[in-house]
Amino acid sequence: MLTERQLIILQVIIDDFVDSAHPIGSQALSKKESLPYSAATIRNEMADLEELGFLEKTHTSSGRVPSEKGYRYYVDHLIGPSTNQNEVSMIKDIVQDGFFEFEQIVQMSAEVLSELTNYTSIILGPEMFETTLKQIQILPLSNHTAVAILVTNTGHVEHRSFTIPEKINTSDLEKMVNIMNDRLNGVPIIKLQDVLNTEIAHLMKMYIDDFDKSFDYLKAFFGNDNPVKLYIGGKSNILLQPEFNDVDKIRSFFSMMEKEDEIASMLKNSKNGIEVTIGNENEVDAIKDLSLITASYHLGGGHMGTIALLGPTRMEYKKVISLIKGLSTEMTDALYMWYRNND
Repeated sequence: MLTERQLIILQVIIDDFVDSAHPIGSQALSKKESLPYSAATIRNEMADLEELGFLEKTHTSSGRVPSEKGYRYYVDHLIGPSTNQNEVSMIKDIVQDGFFEFEQIVQMSAEVLSELTNYTSIILGPEMFETTLKQIQILPLSNHTAVAILVTNTGHVEHRSFTIPEKINTSDLEKMVNIMNDRLNGVPIIKLQDVLNTEIAHLMKMYIDDFDKSFDYLKAFFGNDNPVKLYIGGKSNILLQPEFNDVDKIRSFFSMMEKEDEIASMLKNSKNGIEVTIGNENEVDAIKDLSLITASYHLGGGHMGTIALLGPTRMEYKKVISLIKGLSTEMTDALYMWYRNND
């Protein structure tokens, strides 16, 4: 157990280091009004906090900085609820005012969070089993080319151009669209291939002249779709942090950010509520010098996706946790309204 004086000194050191990114010494601390102790007393307490593993001494200064253990104690015990009404209102206004497509809501949320924190925000979209097909269109562009458009219940729009096989005519294309919209509406994306290979294949054999060639094009289109989406804001914000002037750290971070499947897998394991992992608590090597804060957003109690924020261990935890809580609530409310209006 830390003494009351040690708790106060630890909190002031962490708050000061978060603001300045500079190690702090006992002499500077003794001049702060919030610490009515002598420099000698503070120096002794700092030595004890270092021995207990809450502080570390840097190589370039006689001052000390928080350790990962110190940050963990700070997050778990020293920061209380905090809400900046102006910033939460900004989130609410931007998320809910004038953005009617699911993807617009989520992408704007990621951008707002990164702008308010100067960290990198990542939002994981709905899981595959929660994304269903809403509508299909195939629009002929010429006698030999067409564009296929797929719309999901989340508002995601996928479109791809393709060459129309010579034996397929316009009436066959129309039949294909009618069959698919009739039989695939509301089918989870993850189950599309199964339905295509059974029910849709059977119907197309009955009504489409050149079934084999048409069906091959159809399977190729659906087989490439990936409904799990990542929305990233402020990817380059890591460059603003003084801790990351190391080229190898930067290269490792940006290399990880290109691997969306790995990021999605990492975020899928997040628990409900707020979760904070600091430095080496993270399992992914590329973020062992970072802190990761995650929260879930929901629809009617069901898990929809994950909000995440990546920043240095010297993170403004109190502000960030408050903002993520606010954003989780606002996104849940906004998506509930979106689904209700588009059901």
